[in-house]
Amino acid sequence: MSIYSLAAELGKAIKEDERMIRMEKAKEAYEADDTIFKLITEYGVQQEALTQMGDSAEIDTDALARIQDRIDEIYAEITANPLFIELDEAQAAVNELMATVNNTIMYNATGASNCTHDCSTCGGCH
Repeated sequence: MSIYSLAAELGKAIKEDERMIRMEKAKEAYEADDTIFKLITEYGVQQEALTQMGDSAEIDTDALARIQDRIDEIYAEITANPLFIELDEAQAAVNELMATVNNTIMYNATGASNCTHDCSTCGGCH
């Protein structure tokens, strides 16, 4: 079996892993939510307004402060949303999985490990 065939098999196995499935479901729910969509849209509009105001010759500091306050409010609303929290936690689990897989590959290929001293993330050194 070639390296690329093994990589393809590994990719398929990762895709079927419960952490990856959880992340995909969380991503779909997050992207389908109307409330989050509206907040993200407004966030982009407010960011653009902030940029445009910052580029003008005369800066209205009160208006800039109001826009920045609204951006902060929107950010807080998005990050407090249970769908965002689930997506963030699911992404962290996938990131940990991928780091562990990569560490395992590197250890087996080179004999060296990026040891974190946390055996739950280890590909094996002992």
